[in-house]
Amino acid sequence: MTDQKLAIIVLAAGQGTRMKSSTPKLLHEIAGVPLIGHVLATAGELDAAYTVSVVRHERDRVVEVIEDHFPSSIIVDQDDLPGTGRAVEQAVAGLPDDFDGDVLVVSGDVPLLDADTLRGLIAEHRATAASATLLSAELEDATGYGRIVRTADGMLDRIVEHKDATDSERALHEINAGVYVFGVHELRDQLARVTTENAQGEKYLTDVIGLLRRAGSDVAAVTVAEPWLVSGVNDRAQLSAAALKLNALIVRGWQLNGVTVVDPATTWIDLKSSLAEDVTILPGTQIKGATSIARGATVGPDTTLVDCEVGEDAVVKRTDATLSVIGVGASVGPFAYLRPNTVLDADGKIGTFVETKNSHIGPGSKVPHLSYIGDTEVGQGSNVGAGTITANYDGVNKHRTVVGSHVRTGSHNVFVAPVRIGDGAYTGAGTVVRKDVPAGALAINVAPQRNMAGWVEQNRPGSAAAQAAQAEQSAQHSAQAPDEIGE
Repeated sequence: MTDQKLAIIVLAAGQGTRMKSSTPKLLHEIAGVPLIGHVLATAGELDAAYTVSVVRHERDRVVEVIEDHFPSSIIVDQDDLPGTGRAVEQAVAGLPDDFDGDVLVVSGDVPLLDADTLRGLIAEHRATAASATLLSAELEDATGYGRIVRTADGMLDRIVEHKDATDSERALHEINAGVYVFGVHELRDQLARVTTENAQGEKYLTDVIGLLRRAGSDVAAVTVAEPWLVSGVNDRAQLSAAALKLNALIVRGWQLNGVTVVDPATTWIDLKSSLAEDVTILPGTQIKGATSIARGATVGPDTTLVDCEVGEDAVVKRTDATLSVIGVGASVGPFAYLRPNTVLDADGKIGTFVETKNSHIGPGSKVPHLSYIGDTEVGQGSNVGAGTITANYDGVNKHRTVVGSHVRTGSHNVFVAPVRIGDGAYTGAGTVVRKDVPAGALAINVAPQRNMAGWVEQNRPGSAAAQAAQAEQSAQHSAQAPDEIGE
């Protein structure tokens, strides 16, 4: 049920210059989801009455992603006055005037923070009736983080930003995680008193804590058990570390749900992917996007699947596939490349060094070796010979090839589309099929072989080939000589 006493503010206005990227920091992905998407998904689990996202840098690109992940979010644009305090001030102004509850503030670059941790923070805040409650963490290296300064009796006194901290304050290891719960009335009152008199020239949200303390209000800090929960992402190294931690959690989750992951360290699984019990994932495999893998299937090693569907008991090894369907009991690879709109039906096969695109290969049909199959329909129980190419492009338009059921095509064929090979037909090795083949017919290109005797000796005299030919001819002559003498 919706918590009518809760509003959530998501801070998404920062530029993220340390990422050194043309992509806004919050749009960088881990586990197939933008950083801001992870935060919004967590916010959604809390069922707040209102969620406000504050934006500024690359505003339109960020808003597009926010609306995709959380359509009901209220969008607030931060003005030219910098700082988290100003962002929250404008977000609070975007709430209804009659809102009378708690305001949870989270950063859009903290993707691993989970809903249970936030529920615990909110519960602690409400149980103690504090004016403000924040999350803190103990870090061995707290460089760059605001420090928690406590009183002699262990109570929260204030927060000092790293650039404003003294040497003794920088020696502290407890840091502010940037996650807060405020009573909305106290927050409104104190934000109006926050100034920009600091090293950054910004309006700090952290100053609200000190102002509340000086006003005699109760503030508290709840320390998280695992510091990685509140790890922010400010550069590519931190992005990689967050991705690694999240992937380890995802892989372990699937293992506990009956999936065999032989080497978790080299297996990557996106959040949107789904795996059934008794799936086996071999080393070096990436399961990306909305890929689904059914019971008993084996995927890998060294395989990447993007938005694919893999049927029960299928085997996919050393394969790169995107937007493809692999049927029950089918076999793919090794070294296969399935491009979008490939459909391989039950018990079919796409084999070694085969590339497919926009093609449907019917039940039990096989494309075993060294082939390109594009814009093609293959019926049931057919076998496409090694080295087959569908010549589907005439330089202007793409055309389709249709191979019927129970067809046997020879090695090194070229099907020049548009062309149809009827049910039960055969084609000879080396055939270039330019016109339709009737059902049950054999298609061959008749071109008698011509041997030009002595060509090598005449055109390549003295070469190794000419010498080898002369030696074989001499040997053949010697072998015939006794019979000729006997005659």
